[in-house]
Amino acid sequence: WAVLVAGALMGAGDVIAQQLVEQRGLHGHHCPRTLKMMAIGFCFVGPVVGSWYRILDWLIPGNTKVVAVKKVILDQGGFAPCFLGCFLAVTGAVNGLSAQENWSKIQQDYTDALVTNYCIWPPVQIANFYFVPLQHRLAVVQCVAIVWNCYLSWKANR
Repeated sequence: WAVLVAGALMGAGDVIAQQLVEQRGLHGHHCPRTLKMMAIGFCFVGPVVGSWYRILDWLIPGNTKVVAVKKVILDQGGFAPCFLGCFLAVTGAVNGLSAQENWSKIQQDYTDALVTNYCIWPPVQIANFYFVPLQHRLAVVQCVAIVWNCYLSWKANR
């Protein structure tokens, strides 16, 4: 279920990026790009993020305020920087970039994407880890992530 949701929302984020941010119009919409972003959601984002939440809950069990803060520190200090770099690398590979082109694109986009991540995700994750049961955390993240996925799609495909 989480994998299907992640794929669908990655696709929706790309459609929003192409239509609202890039203003491509229906005739200018690049369907293969949307399908690639959906595949990344199905094969990478959903499984990795879903597994991460299970691991994080195993490492730091509970849902008190202190536990939520500890989880956010580990999530945003450890997982987010690694995941973002991997996401950019996977996207570049799926888009057919050579290793050198992919590395250059990661160097160009990574810092800005990470700073943007830190503007969005810490408050979302505090609420998520404190109020939301484990089995619903990925769904909450993916709902908020529709905006994040739009940004990532735009960033990764420009």
